[in-house]
Amino acid sequence: MVKVRSFIIALVVMGIGIWAFIYFSQSEEKKVRKRLGLLSEWASKAQSETPLTMAQKTKKIGTLFAENCGLRVPIYSISGNFTRDEIISYAARGRLLFSELYLRFYDLTVSFPEEGTAKVSSTARLTGKLNVGENVDEIHELECVLKKIEKGWFFSYLEVVEVLKK
Repeated sequence: MVKVRSFIIALVVMGIGIWAFIYFSQSEEKKVRKRLGLLSEWASKAQSETPLTMAQKTKKIGTLFAENCGLRVPIYSISGNFTRDEIISYAARGRLLFSELYLRFYDLTVSFPEEGTAKVSSTARLTGKLNVGENVDEIHELECVLKKIEKGWFFSYLEVVEVLKK
């Protein structure tokens, strides 16, 4: 009985060790991809989303950006350097226009041109429904630069390069 208990405890400790190794040994590319996954998750809005959930998600979006971030989104006449708070404000205003919103990234290419810098090219698809009832389905080419600050990756530049036509 004691041997069985010791064996089970050893298995549990080994399992925790293996999990910790896998969790803490993520590649830098996976960490960068995870940031885009979080942006997708937090920018998206379900129809049943409460105002409190909306505020929480919008605030979380801000945690993905550096203190100052360059944004260039010509189709919405946004261009310049913005603080994290200004980005949160833009995100809140943008999400308020939609009753339902989904942001997905496809064809992600991540490169590391220099230490502490990641460049991401992606196709972004924005779908949803405006509060006025109109459906939205947009596809954009996106270029992003993320900087490693301390141990995390933060968006420091984001540009919508081109709108694809169907």
